[in-house]
Amino acid sequence: MQTLSTHRAFGGTQRFLQHDSTVIGLPMRFGLYLPPEPKALLVYLAGLTCTEETFAIKAGAQRLAAELGLALLTPDTSPRGANVPGEADAWDFGVGAGFYLDATQPPWSAHWRMESYLLDELIPLVQQDTGLAATGLFGHSMGGHGALTLALRHPGRFQSVSAFAPIAAPTRCPWGQKAFAGYLGEDRTAWAAHDATELMRQQSTAPFPHGLLIDQGLADKFLAEQLHPEAFEAACAAASQPLTLRRHEGYDHGYYFIASFVDDHLRHHAAALLTT
Repeated sequence: MQTLSTHRAFGGTQRFLQHDSTVIGLPMRFGLYLPPEPKALLVYLAGLTCTEETFAIKAGAQRLAAELGLALLTPDTSPRGANVPGEADAWDFGVGAGFYLDATQPPWSAHWRMESYLLDELIPLVQQDTGLAATGLFGHSMGGHGALTLALRHPGRFQSVSAFAPIAAPTRCPWGQKAFAGYLGEDRTAWAAHDATELMRQQSTAPFPHGLLIDQGLADKFLAEQLHPEAFEAACAAASQPLTLRRHEGYDHGYYFIASFVDDHLRHHAAALLTT
């Protein structure tokens, strides 16, 4: 791992690093905040147009993370620099953004393997490097989709889960349909395996008995067409999965919204991780 920069923050250190990923086949960057006394690891997955720096700079999470003893891992969202035609479409809310899955269709399948990268390479690497085993997962928008689906697809890997404005039913929205068609082809059964609502509908018992936390702004311009939290809410009710879905009047999709409620998410994760 190559350290790109280090910044002192609330008695701990905010680092930005790069390593050569064997899973992705390209250099990958990530952020890591280490509090003065790290006790558990919390992984944050960012949204479509973000990088490994966005949450660390904008969310204001380090102060409480330092108090609670939560290390914060912030991966980049996507492979970069593969020179794949259409890669720049990520900035137009399309394929090119990682979507936290392993692509099966060329040309994306060569490098777009974010699920395997996170689960098999980056998170184990950081767990080993820090000595932290207890791990929680949360994210925003596309990253909220990633947090919910990865936790559901890999039972037992994460002891706590939450999300801000997740793409909760991607098979039903334009963002998800465009990405899934590009990455997974036209077989919609493959799409369902990466849809949090569909995955929750398959559960016979609550996969997270300690509960899930989701915050959603009601002034979010993407709410009606892209996010569909009500679908995930119904699936949780059918599976008897405890869910706290908070709807906030006047809040939009951006980082002012995240910064307003990030402390609640940190405490949600600490309650599970620090007693595991």
